[in-house]
Amino acid sequence: MKSTIPAHKTANDLDSLRKMIAHGEDSRHQFKEDVRNSDSLAAEMVAFSNSRGGHIFIGISNRGDLVGLTSVEVDRMNQLISNSASQHVRSPITVHTENISVGSDRVVIVVTIPEGIDKPYFDHQGVIWLKSGADKRRVQSKEELRRLFQEVDLLHADEVPTRAGVDKINSTLIASFLKVAYKEEWPDSHAERVSLLENMNLAKGDRLNLAGLLLFGDKPQFFKPAFIVKAVTFPGTEIGSKYVDSEDFEGPLPVVFQGALRFIMRNLRKVQKNKSVNSVGDPEVPQSVFEELLVNALVHRDYFISAPVRLFIFDDRVEIINPGNLPDHLTIEKIRAGNSIQRNYILASFVAKGLLPYRGLGTGVRRALHEWPQIQFVDDREGCLFTSSVQRVVSLSVIKERLNDPINGPINAPINAPLPDLQEEILQIIKDNPWVAYEDIGEKTEKDRSTIRRNIQQLKSLGLVERSGSKKKGFWKILKQPDEP
Repeated sequence: MKSTIPAHKTANDLDSLRKMIAHGEDSRHQFKEDVRNSDSLAAEMVAFSNSRGGHIFIGISNRGDLVGLTSVEVDRMNQLISNSASQHVRSPITVHTENISVGSDRVVIVVTIPEGIDKPYFDHQGVIWLKSGADKRRVQSKEELRRLFQEVDLLHADEVPTRAGVDKINSTLIASFLKVAYKEEWPDSHAERVSLLENMNLAKGDRLNLAGLLLFGDKPQFFKPAFIVKAVTFPGTEIGSKYVDSEDFEGPLPVVFQGALRFIMRNLRKVQKNKSVNSVGDPEVPQSVFEELLVNALVHRDYFISAPVRLFIFDDRVEIINPGNLPDHLTIEKIRAGNSIQRNYILASFVAKGLLPYRGLGTGVRRALHEWPQIQFVDDREGCLFTSSVQRVVSLSVIKERLNDPINGPINAPINAPLPDLQEEILQIIKDNPWVAYEDIGEKTEKDRSTIRRNIQQLKSLGLVERSGSKKKGFWKILKQPDEP
């Protein structure tokens, strides 16, 4: 089995090993001074295989001391590693070992465990383990187990049966779709309807699955009340108690999509550009950008999480917040490049037939970025959320707000300051204390965690800061000052 861990992440010499130790343990790197129990080592291997893979460094203490192993200990350890990976796990795990000399006839064994292709893996006692930061934890809830099966393409939320019978289908919607897409008529008899819906992967027996309910259900939210879009327009640039516009959108997915899109467009400013004075003007951000992002939110969200898609409009941005993270091996860099994994394959196949402006093939994000490059993405794995943040053309009201902010200094401060006030404040806090936690930054700035994470993500994207080491023991590094080229 080929390792999925990049080669530059392994330590193949003493200098690389020392640098890696300096970063501390994290979800991909674990230190052990010695191992004598096959079951405990097997549990660590299972956790790495069920997560993103990683390395176990044997011969390094928890404090990061290079203790090393003697030749006799290496022989014993190799036998224990082999037994753990083959006899104490289900299914067997193919691991790779590498010995690094640390002097005085001692070596450190680097055990590389690839991400598994036969998830979920179990230890000898039948326990499923997952990595949780530098530690591991048992999978105990049904939700976690479902998500693990979903990740390896063994379970899809949109194919799970619901409590809605086939009689809860909207006959007008399904009849119209059948006529346009297949030139077929909606049958009259109940038995024929059940058979047709099963053949279309929209039902299981006499019950609609989630795809059938969301696409053609008469009142989907009666059975799944959380699967709506909640939209709010706030004055200013942060969530507050006051709002300008608010609406919840429910119904079949095409109805939800159209309602959410209209909400965005009516809350955007119009830009005159080169048109005449009497013209209405164009939206400040092209409508096609939000079409692509809304379709992604409705089709690719995690429907195992009972939560709405949230749509927040601020003076300087529009945020579309999806429940769930990017699935499987997807990263923000990969979706920007056009890579795609279908989390809800039934929904994707039907909306591609004209129910929504969906073109598939992973091109939606690329098209949106082509139309409007000022889009930021945040894959918040702790909060289990994925956010698309579309930057708006900054209006005069936002400029006035920033100039009148006492944190920003005198009234004649330059309006083209390189960073917003909050980000300047975060940089200063990090400079004063590189080990500061998100919660502490939030307390000092009086902002919630999601606001802090979003602004730090923007600082990272600008190349100003980076996080080094694990979540528990890591620290912040300021790479350059805002005014540096």
